[in-house]
Amino acid sequence: MRWISRKLLLPVLLLFLMLPSAAALAAVPKTLIPMGHSIGIHLDLGRVMVTDDVMVGSGNWLRAGDFVESLDGTQVTGTAGLIKIAGGLKDGAEAELTVERMGESVVVQADKKELENLPAFIRERTEGVGTLSYIDPQTGEYGALGHQIIDRALDGPPPFEGGSIHLAEIEQIKKSEPGAPGYKISSVEAGAKLLGDIRNNDVYGIFGKWTSSLTGAFPEPLGVMRPDEIREGDAEILTTVEGVEIGKYSIRITSTAGNAFRFTVTDTKLIKKTGGILQGMSGSPIVQDGKFAGVVTHMFVEEPTKGAGLPVEEMTKKKP
Repeated sequence: MRWISRKLLLPVLLLFLMLPSAAALAAVPKTLIPMGHSIGIHLDLGRVMVTDDVMVGSGNWLRAGDFVESLDGTQVTGTAGLIKIAGGLKDGAEAELTVERMGESVVVQADKKELENLPAFIRERTEGVGTLSYIDPQTGEYGALGHQIIDRALDGPPPFEGGSIHLAEIEQIKKSEPGAPGYKISSVEAGAKLLGDIRNNDVYGIFGKWTSSLTGAFPEPLGVMRPDEIREGDAEILTTVEGVEIGKYSIRITSTAGNAFRFTVTDTKLIKKTGGILQGMSGSPIVQDGKFAGVVTHMFVEEPTKGAGLPVEEMTKKKP
């Protein structure tokens, strides 16, 4: 069994100056290991979530983002449990479905017949793909994505009880074109290599404990570049566009501004294969002058050879 997923990059956002938080004042690592592998991401919600608006009775609806709590007074602990309880109802029977909606408990009358269709509209976890950014050799922590995971059904970050990242294999590329972002199509086979757990889903990405022996593109950790050291000029992006192999591709940083910078892909091989930046490249490391400069965070939809990045020093703070 495997799942195939497409990870959407968010549109370019304006970054605002903020007062320093406790995270911003935390110690910044001096060296990090740049990675660049494609990863499958599993966030366990710990509850059954409704993914789309769905009618479960005459004029009675569940809404996207509802969390199912109980059916006919019996607590629901998972999708299988919900199906089992519904299967025990008499034909034509109605049942009370209790859900949490926007922090409040709501009771919805549901028909058994409609409940039989419910499994297509519920899930217990959020899944996706992205790019592994770095490993901290001192703490054994990893960072990935460069931005927060947002669940479509919730229109916000999902509450989760745990999670894991796994090595993903790129099977196919849909090239980017102006106005039509391309994407990586990747697969994670059952039993795929576990790389680490997920402990944080913050503004600057996902973070957790690294548990794998997988190595990066460089034999030794690289020094971390300060944001004010990142300059306009040549650099490299590390990312995976075929199989599980990391490639190094040339880019040019075109502007810098505080905790953000912009770049243009100049590598003809990468442009020929991908059209520029792809959905799923978020988190790809960027190296300049032999130091770890930052990670890819956004693409420009109308100009897919252009993108934006976040200094990796800032990323290690997890949030502004």
